[in-house]
Amino acid sequence: MTKPIPRIGSRRNGRISSRKTTRRIPKGVIHVQASFNNTIVTVTDIRGRVISWSSAGTCGFRGTRRGTPFAAQTAAANAIRTVVDQGMQRAEVRIKGPGLGRDAALRAIRRSGILLSFVRDVTPMPHNGCRPPKKRRV
Repeated sequence: MTKPIPRIGSRRNGRISSRKTTRRIPKGVIHVQASFNNTIVTVTDIRGRVISWSSAGTCGFRGTRRGTPFAAQTAAANAIRTVVDQGMQRAEVRIKGPGLGRDAALRAIRRSGILLSFVRDVTPMPHNGCRPPKKRRV
């Protein structure tokens, strides 16, 4: 019989969980995507690797309540809570989308105690966009 190949970093030898607690992130990027139906808050490090994320749907809001400013505020607070424990002090904020949760999410980020280096609106804007469909003939 052949011997089983030991897997490095498997859950049995406990290396995965110990590494996640020791990583310190002093600076990061907070992405807020605010649509009319939902608000998604993602926290990444400088290289773009996701550290934490939350949305209004995962916070327990369903249906039309997901698009409200209060749901966006709750989602932002949930996403940032785990990152502050890892030692993040400074962050950049990039806001995308036309939703109601834009301002509420930014307010929750400011209230968390993280220093914001800049806030940038990265909503995609068409430079004349797609060609419209032909007019309907009657």
